[in-house]
Amino acid sequence: MSIVTKTGDDGSTGLWSGERIGKDSLRVEAYGTIDELSSALGMARHLCFQDNVLYAIEYIQRLLFRVAGELASLGTSFDRPITEEDEKTIEAKTSEIEARIPLRGFVVPGMTQGSAALDIARTIARRAERRVVALSRTDEISPVLLRTLNRLSDFIYMLAREEEAAQGKLTFV
Repeated sequence: MSIVTKTGDDGSTGLWSGERIGKDSLRVEAYGTIDELSSALGMARHLCFQDNVLYAIEYIQRLLFRVAGELASLGTSFDRPITEEDEKTIEAKTSEIEARIPLRGFVVPGMTQGSAALDIARTIARRAERRVVALSRTDEISPVLLRTLNRLSDFIYMLAREEEAAQGKLTFV
């Protein structure tokens, strides 16, 4: 099967659950931004050095496939939805880093190549959350998915600080 299907030539796209919707819909914008975030994290993975940061990035990317799958499903339940366990895992991992790297003010972002890539990913995560919130105004979106996305940008922020701290480059304003 070719990657070129021509089924979207009319400006529509197929959802995971089989329906076709406009490529300019809020739903496509939401899961498209999730895809953009995953790609930005892929770039960050090649610029970071800390093993725990690298493992965390892969964990987040795998989680994002589930987020996108859930967002790309209409009328049927996605078989691997985001759960409260996912939300709690992100909170716990964020807290672990905060315990090691106490922040005492605003941080100058991007002091290393890895943290710069993570900071860009963080801003994409925030945009993705805004897109999903906009979608939730018209379509039913899982509250746990919304909360998990809200926590995700904090986690990515702390991963960037972990990279900087490890290289002695954590810089406060």
